[in-house]
Amino acid sequence: MVAAAALVGWHGASNGWWQHPGGSYGWVGPLFWPFAYNDLYDYTIWGDGLGFWGYGYPDIYAGIFGPYGYDGLSGYLPQRPQGRRQARSVPLDQLCGSDRREIAGLPIDQIASAVQPTDAQGAGLDELGNASMQAAELIRASCPTQVAATAPGRLAAMQQRVEAMINAVNLVQPALEKFYGSLSDEQKLRFNALAEDQRRTSANNPNASLAQSCGAQSASLAWPGSEIEARVRPNDTQRAALAVLQDTSAKVNDALKAACQPNDVMTPPARMAAVRTRLGVMLDGVKSVRAALEDFYATLNDEQKAQFEAIGPRRTS
Repeated sequence: MVAAAALVGWHGASNGWWQHPGGSYGWVGPLFWPFAYNDLYDYTIWGDGLGFWGYGYPDIYAGIFGPYGYDGLSGYLPQRPQGRRQARSVPLDQLCGSDRREIAGLPIDQIASAVQPTDAQGAGLDELGNASMQAAELIRASCPTQVAATAPGRLAAMQQRVEAMINAVNLVQPALEKFYGSLSDEQKLRFNALAEDQRRTSANNPNASLAQSCGAQSASLAWPGSEIEARVRPNDTQRAALAVLQDTSAKVNDALKAACQPNDVMTPPARMAAVRTRLGVMLDGVKSVRAALEDFYATLNDEQKAQFEAIGPRRTS
């Protein structure tokens, strides 16, 4: 369903530049990070960081120069247009999981099978399971309720999504640390071993290196300065604000490169702590770029705004 929804904005390109190399999508229409909770627990429990660590500066870049024009985004609105495009559209409420059976939680049964908890430990595992479900609901509730057609609107939606993910981690992290701390050394080893098979499989997977090299993600993203100059025709004041935006984006890119996946993390609590750190850097980056973008956007007239928003869809056509 997510793949079908992503194709709403696919203007004949063989591989959208907003699509992650591993096959997932940073943005699906107006929705940022479609598998947010799954990516959190895939890395925390299974050690599979391909989904989580695939997110970074390229997604902020895609938020500025959105890959979808409004015509493509209209497929996500409640009243969808009739005709050919309707067959490829997925309503926003469906994409965000309006069916509560789709809300995922941590694999509590598999954790219990591995560690064989005592009654006291079982109570802690139940707490972890409850926190997990609450966290999943927090992320589901962060789905946008409307389409954002402007760059500032997309970054606002991105900020809301990352904030919800941080709040979700803040719910689960204490319960996970409490449960893990209650385990014997033998039980901890069995819990840790849940990720070993996944790690061995990933070692033979050519896409596995993507999780380890998130610092190189943005190497191919060139700032479209000449296109902005040609289409927007900024004056000196606007050019100065644009320079601040570009400089801020470069600094955020560097910060996210420096906060990539650690190689020496072996336990679920340590991986969740790494997740929390990464999301914090991501949130700071989105906030910084959003502030600079809004300052630049405020200097533009309506025609210049329309020209700026047309850059993304035009580049993917």
